[in-house]
Amino acid sequence: MSGTEAAAERPVLRVVHGTPDATELAALVAVVTAMSAGDASGAERPRSSWAAPHRMVRQPLPFGGWRTSFAPR
Repeated sequence: MSGTEAAAERPVLRVVHGTPDATELAALVAVVTAMSAGDASGAERPRSSWAAPHRMVRQPLPFGGWRTSFAPR
């Protein structure tokens, strides 16, 4: 018996406590299958504008910087 055959015969889910009926097992299998499927579309979610790299760079101060910030105009 090869490794892939042994993996195919081993159960994926195992009931540790209690005796679930067929409906409860079917619900569990449906949830586990849906969770493992992930996003079927394969498209990436659009990046938020708040996470844009150009927003992380400091903008230069106008000419004079802090010296002219309190100067009357």
